[in-house]
Parts: sequence; structure tokens; C-alpha cells
Amino acid sequence: MTWDTSQYLKFADHRLRPAIDLLGRIAADAPGRVVDLGCGAGNVTALLTARWPDAGILGLDPSPEMLERARADHPTLAFEVADAASWKAEPSVDVLYSNAALHWLDDHATLFPRLFEQVAPGGWLAVQMPRNFTAPSHTSVAAAAADGPWKATLEPMLSDPPTHEPGFYVDLLSPMADLLDVWETEYIQILEGENPVAEWTKGTWLRPFLAALDGDARDGFEAAYRKRVRAAYPPMPDGRTAFPFRRLFLVARRKA
Repeated sequence: MTWDTSQYLKFADHRLRPAIDLLGRIAADAPGRVVDLGCGAGNVTALLTARWPDAGILGLDPSPEMLERARADHPTLAFEVADAASWKAEPSVDVLYSNAALHWLDDHATLFPRLFEQVAPGGWLAVQMPRNFTAPSHTSVAAAAADGPWKATLEPMLSDPPTHEPGFYVDLLSPMADLLDVWETEYIQILEGENPVAEWTKGTWLRPFLAALDGDARDGFEAAYRKRVRAAYPPMPDGRTAFPFRRLFLVARRKA
């Protein structure tokens, strides 16, 4: 499934803020090798390069569309196609950074320890993931999917929220870490435009559902979703829309 980079980057400033907040909590002074896992369009890879200009930094992403944009916008940086579900570091890395990527993968009980094993002793794993899946922005996908002729196509795609409570990750990673910092932040994002929450999710969570449909079915499903989301997130008196969005962060240093 392809990514629409222009749709995703409509809200680039809001999407960048949690990446910066995560980066600020990594206490690595001079790492030798840094990987941006799920780098997307490369704007965060550029921040990692600015933070550690002497490190060998590599951006990895499974989407050729995202990497095409990354190489165009950041021609001096290094990017490669790779899937976090199967990627293996050779050699191990000093900082493994992943912003808004790992929630697309299942089985975190296996995934996170395996990724932490790719980090050298004394190195850092830093992850940010959305945890907004019980909010109307996301539950409206399931509601709209069940309410139309597209139901048979979309309902099998529905699943439980991909991210867990913070304590799940504490229990999972603490045996491997000598420092562990896990927290959540709810950002009250003030968005502009017509039905901007629907535009936000169209670039992310809604994307695979739209891709599964064609023609009138696609248009009908999107209209049903947009109607629900607009009702859940009405504009404020000044025309802008407040969109609360919860995110989960973790920073772990691997035991030496």
C-alpha cells in the first residue's frame, strides 16, 4: 500500500513536536551509529543529524514513496528501504530511534525486546507511538466501516488498538534496561481548515481503509467517516478545531 506524502505532511509541524520531545530525553553524548527506524520523509532524520553531527546516521523505512521524498528533501542524508518487523542491525547501534512507526506492527511483546537487542550495551532505544485509538478520531473508522455497503470489505480489517498501556512496556523492557523512562502526553492540537481531524487521519489511520475501496464505495465510506468526525470535533468560535491526541513515549538504556 502506498503513502501519500503530501497528505501526511499537511500537519508536519504537529507531527514533528513529539519527535522533538522524544529526542530531548535521550542522554547520549557521542553515539557512533544512529538509526531512525521508520524515518518516513526524513525530517526527523535531519534532526538526529543536527543533534549528533559526527555520528553515522541512517534512515530506514519500508515505503519507497516516503524515501523518495526523504532523498529529495535531504539529499546529503542516507536512507534505505527496510521493515522494522524484520530489520536486523549489523553491527549493533548506539541509538535506535523510532517516531510514530511501531504502532503499525503487531506483537509488541516480541517486537520490542527484539529491537532492543539491536542496541549495543550502554546504548539507547527511543520510541514514540500514538495511543489515541479509543478517541472518536479512530473509533469513528470502525463505526463508519460497519454502516454501509462496504462493511464486508472493511470489517475484517478492524482490530484491537495496536499499542498497550505504559506498564506493559515497563514490564517488557525493564529486565534489559538499567534506565527506563516511560510516559504519556496528550497534545491539544489546534488545527485549521475544513474538518481537519478527518484530514489528519486520512494521512494515517484511515489510509488503509480507503485503499481497500474504489469509486462510490470509497467516497461513501469517507463521507460517512467525515460526518462522524466533524460532529465529534466541532470547530471553535474562531473556526479552528481542537484535536486532543495522546502519545506514548519510552526511552531505555540497555544494560552494559
